[in-house]
Order: sequence, then structure tokens, then C-alpha cells
Amino acid sequence: MDINMTLENKLGITNLAELARAEEKMSKKKALELFESGYLDNLEAGTYKTLAKIHKYLFGEIYEFAGKLRNVNIVKNNFRFAPVIYLQAALENIDKMPQSTFDEIVEKYVEMNVAHPFREGNGRSTRIWLDLILKKEIGQVIDWSKVDKEDYLLAMERSPIRDMEIKQLLKQALTEKISDREIYMKGIDYSYYYEGYSVYKMQEL
Repeated sequence: MDINMTLENKLGITNLAELARAEEKMSKKKALELFESGYLDNLEAGTYKTLAKIHKYLFGEIYEFAGKLRNVNIVKNNFRFAPVIYLQAALENIDKMPQSTFDEIVEKYVEMNVAHPFREGNGRSTRIWLDLILKKEIGQVIDWSKVDKEDYLLAMERSPIRDMEIKQLLKQALTEKISDREIYMKGIDYSYYYEGYSVYKMQEL
């Protein structure tokens, strides 16, 4: 596949940079709506079904595949995510994983990251999904603005083999401000920044 090929999208955009900008702007607006409408808080924490709803909410206006399981294998920086043939079984197992302590929740998050169920937008959706579990189970969320990009990406890359690093990194960024709009908005900006999206700021949308 040509590296410059854009993903098929509902906007009819064929330029890679243009699509990235449109995707960032539109899905960040949806991320704010997700929080302010109360839709997020009404979802069940920790299931694939909820992650699919979050993904569809964020990217539904841009991609047909929003909220749908991918049907292609994906590799990122030499990291191979769960093969399509095992994806359904992996997600069923993740649904059954316990989530009553911080460690259990992060272990579940690591497994969901390895599953990478969607064609695009996995990291951004899954970090919102993770915060929802933390909020409902232990009354805390992550202040992502306190999580360094390089440290995070490196820890996530190693997490399937050794999850101590990601646990430590996220633990020190926990906050009890679980309904704080500013923490959420900064968190979305950082979450997007990890993936290379930083043209728009949440406050400016």
C-alpha cells in the first residue's frame, strides 16, 4: 500500500495532511460533546461494546468503519497487533478480565491496545475508554498532560512483555478530578498529540 494513500473517508478527502486536519478538528469536537452531553458516563465501563460506541461517536462522521471491527492486519513501528483471525476471541477475553484495582485496569488496557480493534483511531478511543473504567471503578482519572509522550509511547510498546513501566507512568498522573472539564480537554489534546495530531486545541474549537 502506498504510504501516501489516504483512508477512504466520508468527506471525499484524498490529501493525507488535509484528512489529518479534518479528522482532528471533527473528532475533537465530538470528544468534547461526548463529555458534555453525559453520553460517556452512561456507558458501561470496560467492555469492547463501549469502546466501539466511543469510536463510532468520535469518528462516525468521517469513516464508514467507525465502531466496526477491522478486517485487515495492522503493524505499527514493527509492532504487530492481534491478527484479525484471533480478534473476536481476544475481545471476548478482554471483556472478562477483572477491573477492580488500578493494576487490573491497566492490564486490561494493555490487552485492548494489543487487540487494536479498529482500522484507525485506536489509541485515542482507548484512552477515553481507560479513563471511564478508572473513573467508575476507583474514582480517579489520568491527567494526561502529566504523561510525557516519549515515555508513554515507549512504555506502551514494551507493555505486552513488561507492564510495570506503563503502570508507574500512569499511576503518578492519577487525579481525583474525575469530572473536571479542563482535565478532560487537556487530556484529549495530549492524547491526540501522542498520535501526531496537534493543529487544533480543544479550547479553540
